[in-house]
Amino acid sequence: MSPPTMQDGMVVMPRDEFEKMLECAAERGARRALADVGLDGEDAAHDIRELRNLLDAFNAAKHTAWHTLIRIITTGFILMIVAGAIVKLKIGGGQ
Repeated sequence: MSPPTMQDGMVVMPRDEFEKMLECAAERGARRALADVGLDGEDAAHDIRELRNLLDAFNAAKHTAWHTLIRIITTGFILMIVAGAIVKLKIGGGQ
């Protein structure tokens, strides 16, 4: 690795060395970020998979809840229409 030089007030270094330095810094930052949230070590991949599965289950439950709510509202609306028709047609032994 050649030392960086100064040209016109700017630090200059070979592109491949600069990219290698950026890659190393990014990797260190990613490791530190994972460590900060407790996702470092041997079980990190397993923990992330569990978190992903939990998120998928939550999204599926949310989707099912919305569908259930829509079905309840639709069923209630249909029952109101049927009840109105029964009352209007005086079906069921009423006066």
